[in-house]
Amino acid sequence: MSTASLSAGLAQPGYWRAWLPLLLLPASALLVGQPFPAWVLMWLLSAAILLGLKWLTFSDFAVRGQAVSRARAAGYLLLWPGMDAQRFFSTNELSKPSPGEWCWAALKTGIGLVLFSWAVRIVQHGDPRFVGWLGMCGLILVLHFGLFHLLSLAWRQAGADARPIMEWPILATSLGEFWGRRWNRAFRDVAWKYVFRPMIRQVGPARATMAVFLASGVVHDLVISLPARGGWGLPTLYFAIQGCGTLLEHSSVGKQLGLGRGIVGRFCCLATVAVPLPLLFHSPFVERVVVPMLAAATI
Repeated sequence: MSTASLSAGLAQPGYWRAWLPLLLLPASALLVGQPFPAWVLMWLLSAAILLGLKWLTFSDFAVRGQAVSRARAAGYLLLWPGMDAQRFFSTNELSKPSPGEWCWAALKTGIGLVLFSWAVRIVQHGDPRFVGWLGMCGLILVLHFGLFHLLSLAWRQAGADARPIMEWPILATSLGEFWGRRWNRAFRDVAWKYVFRPMIRQVGPARATMAVFLASGVVHDLVISLPARGGWGLPTLYFAIQGCGTLLEHSSVGKQLGLGRGIVGRFCCLATVAVPLPLLFHSPFVERVVVPMLAAATI
């Protein structure tokens, strides 16, 4: 059975309902998660925002009247973190993933599991900051670089155009390339479609760019600072720095300094991303969310 009837319904007046889950799901997660530990609330909020965005992007695709199977629709909504529904449901012929790519994805997952397990083992007697950052590095490797890559491979093997959401971010020579092409393309797709593109004609590319980074900061404040009950605004400040750095790269001064290209561009890009990371993953989050999560994993 296809989703043709669902597509027809979404095409009717009331398309605002496509946005409703993005409002209701995080609010529900916040209410439901109150009695639970902070790390549970973090995961609930993250899942709620992800599902809300998934439904929004799927709804946007469905209003075009293109019928897809319910199984493929469920797969996009629940088993794929990407946000480009048009690409995912396309019928383009794709080359199958190579065995080497499968091995690389599995290796990243394994390394992430080792780091996360190490953090769990030393959480009771190790320095909380070191343990917390070690656990976060392991978790990011497992999820963003490992599991999500494996899901990309599985979907491409099945014929879906599911590009990895991470594409060697360490190779970026500019912040624009890092955030726009190489790091978490799922969020990039959503931000470009629903923030940057609608705003660029109204306020110009510079302000639209800053709006994207500030929106990202607000989302990260929601899933990081809110569960931690502290560090308010620091994730938004982090992304404001990224936005300012991106604009500097495109300025005449930035071009004269060699930003955005070559060795200088790569060094400055990675430094701008890495040095202020304690603003993004601030101490209240590490100590009140990450470390208790690692401690719970020892039970």
